[in-house]
Amino acid sequence: MFPPGAAPVTDDERRLRELGYTQELARSLSGFSNFAVSFSIVSILSGCLTLYGTGMNTGGPAMITWGWPLVGAFTLCVGLAMAEICSSYPTAGGLYYWSARLARTRGPAWSWVTGWCNFMGQVAVTAGIDYGAAFFTNALLDLQFGLSATPGHTVEIFAVLLALHGVLNTFGVRLVAVLNTVSVWWHLAGVLVIVGVLVAVPDHHASASFVFTHFVNNTGFHNSFYVAMLGLLLAQYTLTGYDASAHMTEETHDAARSGPRGIVNAITVSLAAGWVLLLGITFAIQNYGGELGSATGVPPAQIFIDAIGERGAKVLLLIVIGAQFFCGMASVTANSRMIYAFSRDGALPGSRLWHRIHPRTQTPVNAVWLGTGGALLLGLPALWNSTAYAAVTSISVIGLYLSYVIPVYLRLRQGDSFVRGPWHLGRWSRIIGSVAVAWTAVITVLFMLPTVRPITARTFNYTPVAVAVVLGFAGVWWAVSARKWFTGPRTPAPTPLPHAELEKR
Repeated sequence: MFPPGAAPVTDDERRLRELGYTQELARSLSGFSNFAVSFSIVSILSGCLTLYGTGMNTGGPAMITWGWPLVGAFTLCVGLAMAEICSSYPTAGGLYYWSARLARTRGPAWSWVTGWCNFMGQVAVTAGIDYGAAFFTNALLDLQFGLSATPGHTVEIFAVLLALHGVLNTFGVRLVAVLNTVSVWWHLAGVLVIVGVLVAVPDHHASASFVFTHFVNNTGFHNSFYVAMLGLLLAQYTLTGYDASAHMTEETHDAARSGPRGIVNAITVSLAAGWVLLLGITFAIQNYGGELGSATGVPPAQIFIDAIGERGAKVLLLIVIGAQFFCGMASVTANSRMIYAFSRDGALPGSRLWHRIHPRTQTPVNAVWLGTGGALLLGLPALWNSTAYAAVTSISVIGLYLSYVIPVYLRLRQGDSFVRGPWHLGRWSRIIGSVAVAWTAVITVLFMLPTVRPITARTFNYTPVAVAVVLGFAGVWWAVSARKWFTGPRTPAPTPLPHAELEKR
């Protein structure tokens, strides 16, 4: 019996208590809403199009076309391995919490590294998404009002978009859930409209040979294999951010199942729709050199103009910008939940400030503004560095995938002693997890390498510098102070699961 007036404790809340936390966030998201957050952050209309110009230089149509399913297969392995762990530990901390629970020894240290990698990746992916949206918004404003696509104008638009996403995320998770649901249908309908128009309207389409086999190298490097590997950044940057489903589990009903499904479904739906989108745009190319060197600075915008005319191009750009706006908003949501959870365990400077919950909206408002402020700082080098955007996307990929794979590696070390949740991979766990670890090792090295030759101050890939600064700060802080007091997330001794949960398992 419950005390008069007291609400019954749900299985989700009971499981959260077993994991060391009480319910503070509003648990109002459905399984679909959980999926919608991750799908919105993956955002094929954001990642595929903002880095399309990069893909045109690093491998061209052949790598744009074949790099997507190749990267997608490896990404799905990473997502499946993460989903299995998410089912066992559905908390907002997600990855860094998993590392603490899965490590056989030195759990706090593993948790610390994972959390800081995820923090870096989350901030960088927010910067990458909103800066990409600023690119496209500037291109539309240039077409409509003559606002030239300069770095200064783009950074100003970038700052405005971040501010808007910060404001929207302070109004509560219910508004965010509604907007993310709209985002799913906007993305899917947007892909159908864009591809449909690009198929039906142009008088000329590129040949299948061009789309599937034409290789382009405008990097200055003479090794085609190296350039082709650089071209994988387009797909790998797009297929990030699906850990958002894990970070939203404390706000999701039936979290031990909905969280894993959100991760996997976000990847699989994005894979199918994204390939259709890339093929549609690549077949619509009319003048490769002219579109790559477009005055708008956004090759897909020029492809739209050349294929269907300026008026129709503006409509398609509005569809893309709308999708990118939804994507940035969802990224700030996931970023703030990670900051909230990490600071709840004292792992960020000023943690007491960042994990405060607004009493009316039940959202971590201060964490929202820390995430958007960090993203703004990360995007500012674009004012003087022409390859800064590629560096931001590389930082997001490296930070996020390191944080993804550390708990997967620790889960592999546990072997059969790992306690599975209701959603798991069965006998495929070890194979899939091993592939995920190996792939992450490859892309971590790859995306730190130079992207343009000759290497100058304007073309230098500052990814290694940014990664070294963040992880160096975290490492020094750990060695000097944090190792003495950071014990990781709250990890109590296991308590018996409720009977209903045991029955499910």
